[in-house]
Amino acid sequence: MPSLPSVAGRVAYSDTGSGPVLVLLHATLHDRHDFDPVLPALAADHRVIAVDWPGHGASDPAAGGRAVTAPLLADVLEELVLAQDLRDLRLIGNSVGGFAAARLAIRHPDRVARLVLVDNGGFAGHDPFSRTLFRVIGTPAVARRLMPYFVRSYMQPQTAADHAIVDRTVARARTPEGAALAASMWRSFASPDHDLHTEAARLTAPTLIIWGEKDTAAPLRAGRQTHKHLPNATMKTFNTGHVVFSSAPEPFLQTVQPFLNSNR
Repeated sequence: MPSLPSVAGRVAYSDTGSGPVLVLLHATLHDRHDFDPVLPALAADHRVIAVDWPGHGASDPAAGGRAVTAPLLADVLEELVLAQDLRDLRLIGNSVGGFAAARLAIRHPDRVARLVLVDNGGFAGHDPFSRTLFRVIGTPAVARRLMPYFVRSYMQPQTAADHAIVDRTVARARTPEGAALAASMWRSFASPDHDLHTEAARLTAPTLIIWGEKDTAAPLRAGRQTHKHLPNATMKTFNTGHVVFSSAPEPFLQTVQPFLNSNR
């Protein structure tokens, strides 16, 4: 499959459809196949680029020797967008993918036309409980034991696609490499570089916030906090876990497609 060089090794991606460019960005330990339930419909109107983050999926498993963190993934997205001179972008980012997409929109507003944040990080702030949680899961031994249970908890699987995501993600979490990656990512969530709320006013792209009400990794209160910092955004909640577009693909598309296609 195609790939591009980055500071974190080669980044694999799929490229489907034609039209305005839509980039899909997945969650920690997940991969681009999370978006399979909605990709064909999205590709009917867009050129859809679904990325495997460094250390994930078909991308360089060693991430170029770099520790995989939320800020690194945002750096990689920015690097690839600038290197390929991508403009008039639509982005759908789930979890850390939403953080990376939002940071790109803040730093390069001229390149981002529409932004969809799905159970994203970056705007909820850091209270003592969340910092403690991030640091506990940020220990590899704890991550290896906890993540298989945590994945099932935050996914709240409802569909065959959800169960496939759980199987893939749990399998990765149980490997030493997957546990180390998960720990590195969760430690990074407690860092100041993962906090975008002080820059929220600089996010000018039309934004749609999508949230799963049953999510235990990014609870609904985090979604409401995100909306508080992005008051011009529209927010829609669904009776799902962390990966709304897999659990409720048709309702997700009914909400997201008109937003992506407006003003075209």
